[in-house]
Parts: sequence; C-alpha cells; structure tokens
Amino acid sequence: MLHRIVIIGGGFAGLNLIRGLKNCDCQILLIDKSNCHVFQPLLYQVATASISESSISKPLREIFKNQQNVTVLMDCIVSADRGGKKLLTQKGEEIPYDTLIIATGAKHSYFGNPQFEPIAPGLKTLEDALKIKERLLYAFEKAEKSKNQVAAVEHLVFIVIGGGPTGVELAGSIAEFKNLTLKKDFRRIDPNKARVLLIEGMQEVLPPYPESLRKQAHKDLEALGVEILTNTKVTNVLAHGVETDKGFLHAKVIIWAAGNQASSMLKTLGVELDRQGRAIVGPYLQIPGDEDVFVIGDAAHFKGIDGNPLPGIAPVAIQMGSYTAKRIKEKLLGRPFKKPFVYFDKGMMAIIGSFRAVAISGGLKLKGFFAWFAWLFIHILYIVTFRNRLIVALDWLTHYLTGRSRNYRVIIRSAEELDEEN
Repeated sequence: MLHRIVIIGGGFAGLNLIRGLKNCDCQILLIDKSNCHVFQPLLYQVATASISESSISKPLREIFKNQQNVTVLMDCIVSADRGGKKLLTQKGEEIPYDTLIIATGAKHSYFGNPQFEPIAPGLKTLEDALKIKERLLYAFEKAEKSKNQVAAVEHLVFIVIGGGPTGVELAGSIAEFKNLTLKKDFRRIDPNKARVLLIEGMQEVLPPYPESLRKQAHKDLEALGVEILTNTKVTNVLAHGVETDKGFLHAKVIIWAAGNQASSMLKTLGVELDRQGRAIVGPYLQIPGDEDVFVIGDAAHFKGIDGNPLPGIAPVAIQMGSYTAKRIKEKLLGRPFKKPFVYFDKGMMAIIGSFRAVAISGGLKLKGFFAWFAWLFIHILYIVTFRNRLIVALDWLTHYLTGRSRNYRVIIRSAEELDEEN
C-alpha cells in the first residue's frame, strides 16, 4: 500500500509542498475548506474593485489535474487523533494518514471580541473581500440617494483598523478608489469627499519596517488623503462607529486588519501553542515527539535566525512547503533528515497606491516608483497560473494608465437585501 500523505490547506505552503512531491511514489490527499487556491496578497484589490476575484483564484482540482498522485477533497477538519493517526471531519468522518502536514493558514483575530466580526470584517478569504467590496460600493449608493449633504457624508466614512501591510494597502487602495475610480460615476455626491481613517495602536504605521520607510508610507498615505491615527487603541466596534481610547469615531464601513490567529484545529494536537494559536515546531518543521506530523506556513511558530518567529507571509509559506517536500522524500527513502529548515529572507514590501510603495531586502531600501515596480513584478511572478498573471497585468495596466478599473464595481444583492442586513 502506498504511503498516505494528508495535507490540510491549499494555500502557498500546501501548494508548493504538493508540487515538490510530483514524482513521489505516494498517495496525496489535499483537504481544504474551499475548492480553490487564493492569492491572498491581492485580496485587498478585489475588495476595492481593482481586479476580479477569478483572476487571483484557481480551483485546486484544476491546478493538480495532471498530478495523478493527488486527490482533492473540499471538507473541514475539526480535530486530529495523533495516536490513531486519523483526522475527524466536521460531519464525523474519519480520514487516516501516515504523514500529516497541517498548512491551515490563519484567520483574523479580534483579540477576544468575536462580536466585532459581523460589523468589521477582516480580509483573509474571497468571501471577506467580496463582502468588503459590497459594503464600500453600497456606501456610495446610499450617499447618492441621501436627501441632504449631511446625511450623504455620514455614509462616506471608512475606517481601517490596523496599520500593518494589509491595513496600509487597504487604506491607500480605498483612497484611490474614491479619488480616481469613482470620480465621474455620481451626480449628487463628490466621492472625493469621502474620508478614509487608518487606526494604528503603535507609534507609526508598518511597525516592522525601518523608520525611513515607515515615515515614507505615512507621507504617501496622507498625500492620498488618508487620515492616520497612531497611538490609538480601539476599545469597541459598533454598527455606527468605533470607540477608541481617544474618543468615538463615526463610520458606517469598518474593516479589521489588526491581527492574526491560527486555526482552532491546532488545539487538538496536544502540543504547545503560541499566543496566536500557532503550533511551535522543531528544526525540521515537525511537532515535538511526532515525526509524522509537520506544521507549516502561517500555522507554524518557527524561530528565525534572530530568535523571533517568522512572519505569516507568502515567502515563508512557500519555502516551508518546498522544504517539507524534500524532507518527506527523504523520509520515504529511509534517510535521516540532515538539514534543518532555514528561511532565506527576501525582504518585505507594501504598496500604498499608484507609483507609491516601500520595500526592504537585505540592506537595500526602496521607496516610490522603484519599490512600486518591484512590488508589481514580484506579485505577478507568484500568481499561480500564467492566464491569471495576464489578466491581473491587464487590470493593472488599465488602472494605472486611466485611474479606473475594469467593470468590477458590481453589487450582486439588491438594495432591499442589503438594507435588511444593515
């Protein structure tokens, strides 16, 4: 009987792991709650109607249709029985494994306040992105049908909570959306007068970045009209606004970009977890005391050469996936693992808007046009299929040349349905 490898999660880590096992004599079962791989770094552009959701996603079955040792299941795993070497699905079905790889990624964390989520959605899935896009677009529609200017303005305040890369990219993209994309679309309101507020609890946005890049990002955001509130902590999120330690801020559209939390399924492994719920793994990305279970990507707490856990970004997941494929091949050949995992840090980058970005790689710091161009190139390179790369490139060309996106500003649900929900 062939060795049974079960992988939970079809993100960057799971995808690169499976590709690394293409010619391996084994049975691979990929399980994911969704039926597609999503290029998460560009979800914020789906949320602001810059690109289509189909251009950053691809069905997992389509990706692996020619890899005969792979079977894909759309299902939800709730627990793992390491003693019995089996998984339990949400409907109580059991799935056996010989080697288990957990690459479940992360979801947004509300720091013990789950009641915030319906009001302030995060941005981790296509569903999240489409929900945010719908709310953004409908806010302008409600403003357009308002009876007076005061009522219209009340609908046009957008708050982004969290000044990390996701928050910065979202705030900058929303600012360009209202300044450029919607410039000629309305008759009763001026979309340019909408307010975009970015709230960050630390002293500056993009806390992990060098000071010069943090200041440049701050400057670029303000140039786009984003109001930045640093050293400001959110204490409550309500349907009509946000309570902070510095006062109340009115808003009808609130987006959460403040934290990450690993899958609750990791709690069933019976191993030590960090504050974000990630499994603390050893030098070979295995959990302590069990050589048959690997945890990779955003689900893993792995210390880098500086002693700090690696960040939950795509390059880390990609490298972990490729490394684990090599280790599994060695395992199947009966060879001992010789080389522990070492992350090659390619740097960090964040885009603020058209021709505005910041990036750091080694000792090299980039900002402005060159950082923006590097960001475009790297992201196009990592999109999963050539066809999707072409579509995204065309969307970007249209957007950056004209200031407008293609026809992605569509609200599927009716006004009646949206009003009932809100």
